[in-house]
Amino acid sequence: MSSGEAVKTLKHIGVGLRFVSILIDLILLLTFTHYFIYYMGVLTPDLLLSNYGPLFILLAVWFLYYWLCEAYLGGTPGKLILGIRVRMVDGGRIGLLASLIRNLLRIIDGLFFYLVGAFWVWFTPARQRLGDQIAGTVVVKAKKLPE
Repeated sequence: MSSGEAVKTLKHIGVGLRFVSILIDLILLLTFTHYFIYYMGVLTPDLLLSNYGPLFILLAVWFLYYWLCEAYLGGTPGKLILGIRVRMVDGGRIGLLASLIRNLLRIIDGLFFYLVGAFWVWFTPARQRLGDQIAGTVVVKAKKLPE
């Protein structure tokens, strides 16, 4: 069986599990953000950032979290905990470029609390959001994935 045939037999993941994985990731990222802001002392008494450097650091950390976890681990901790992975449509492992494309488009997919991405997932046969379609990736159940 080719890797493309293997992916066709795998269960493509819909909105429900993706939503739960996003919540897990948000809990982790918001916890990090809380401690970063607290320990770095970057808030002024009126709860505004004292400068934009910490904001850029936080945005970079959030982006790198998604990009590198998916590229190197096949998913973020939220996905891994739930037993789902991001793969190429041919069944191969996602790489840095596909993960970069997928996560840059998260800006569009994430609009209106991921409602834009959810519509793409609901209405595409392989349950792909826009970022998945352009990057050539799918989110699947993590049973016996081809290398």
